[in-house]
Amino acid sequence: MSDCTSPSDAQLHRRLVELTEAGLPLVDDPWAWLADELGLEVDATLALLQRLQAGGAIRRIAAVPNHYRLGYRHNGMTVWDVDDAQMARLGPLIGSQAFVSHCYRRPRRDGWRYNLFAMVHGRDARDIDAYRNQIRALLGEACRADEMLVSSRILKKTGLRVAAQRGA
Repeated sequence: MSDCTSPSDAQLHRRLVELTEAGLPLVDDPWAWLADELGLEVDATLALLQRLQAGGAIRRIAAVPNHYRLGYRHNGMTVWDVDDAQMARLGPLIGSQAFVSHCYRRPRRDGWRYNLFAMVHGRDARDIDAYRNQIRALLGEACRADEMLVSSRILKKTGLRVAAQRGA
């Protein structure tokens, strides 16, 4: 958060994070709920969220589906050794595939040659194998090697938890 915020603004920002850190409630209008909780109008609440995102305090606002509950019980992190010169073109292409939930570039390390990661979800093992093959075809000759790391258990995904830090 900016050094230029007043103490009341900082309290409002913290309250917004506390209200949203576990996700928005499943109500007809979550923005109205949030505005009501903050004592603001909906437009002011949305403007506040946009300012915090533009300032880097909030990275993104997005739905985080539970793939298992939706029937997608097979997951694989596909890892790719892609020509660095082609990454700017191929990374967004792979990330835009409907079956890829997230895709990112990572630096190569000693003993680890892969620089492009793409998480795929499927209803069975055949699905994720097929998705891997589709990615391989899209990467073409720019891809030198790949592997798929298959999930063996569900990991709990959470973001920053400010409310839990208050007691510390």
